[in-house]
Amino acid sequence: MPDLWKSPESQGDEGRNDEDRKSWKLLEKTLLASVQEQRRARRWGIFFKLLTFAYLFGLLALFTPLLDFDGSAKRGTSHTALVELQGVIADREPASADNLVKGLREAFEDANTKAVVLRINSPGGSPVQSGYVYDEIRRLRGEHPDIKLYAVIADLGASGAYYIASAADEIYADKASLVGSIGVTAAGYGFVGTMEKLGVERRLYTSGEHKAFLDPFSPQKPDETAFWQGVLNTTHQQFIAMVKQGRGDRLKDKEHPELFSGLVWTGEQAKALGLVDGLGSASYVAREVVGEKELVDFTVQESPFDRFSKRIGTSMAERLALWMGLQGPTLR
Repeated sequence: MPDLWKSPESQGDEGRNDEDRKSWKLLEKTLLASVQEQRRARRWGIFFKLLTFAYLFGLLALFTPLLDFDGSAKRGTSHTALVELQGVIADREPASADNLVKGLREAFEDANTKAVVLRINSPGGSPVQSGYVYDEIRRLRGEHPDIKLYAVIADLGASGAYYIASAADEIYADKASLVGSIGVTAAGYGFVGTMEKLGVERRLYTSGEHKAFLDPFSPQKPDETAFWQGVLNTTHQQFIAMVKQGRGDRLKDKEHPELFSGLVWTGEQAKALGLVDGLGSASYVAREVVGEKELVDFTVQESPFDRFSKRIGTSMAERLALWMGLQGPTLR
């Protein structure tokens, strides 16, 4: 309402100022709304770009193992086939018997394979998985007598990995590689003392006198300990027999009985002991021993989807059992 004490001119100026302020506020709100809308648009743009990138990356990761940029193009010519043995030898792992056997079969059965190189970098693992691969190598060598298989040890070729290597025609290693560890181990934990200190009572119900002999929460019994040691000794003797079968007279075990004690040696020492035949890399063997320097990779490559599925398929109970020591013998 106009002030009666002010002149009409003053009232007119004040009215115009009010209108100007309203106009500026309206303009300010409009600009602010525009800026906020632009910010929202940018955020959604970034979100959709990231989503698209993640989708494309996922597709690339899923299908890249199925695309052979190197191998298929070269399999039409004479080559040295390569199969990788990397990591722990165990079921549902990259170095599982299924994966290794599949790669070896494809390598041997390829018409242009001149020889096969099994490149090893592994601490060992399951005696069962190692035995499967050992037997398959012997079988493939019998079916394809003109194709030799060379095991090449990189950083480490121990226990189950050496078990497999001993099935090869020849073994090569670097002078500083670690080779051997022909032994068996089975580790666990004992929580009996801890439970007593905490005042926890163990309640275990079984059917069978020795059903719980690997239970880490129960005291060990001398007869069960002796039994388990017998299992390990039997597995160890099986390991030794397979190594002797594969290496034959090349082993210097009579002069060095500690070969089967679980110790490891450098590649240079291993050569003197008859554990390996020579020193060199995979490319050296392909070039100098086989006479075909072109290496073609036949290693089975699992897709990320397959690896994820296998991880999901492994139950929590199984992982917990392994952590608690409820596991079988391991060649390490």
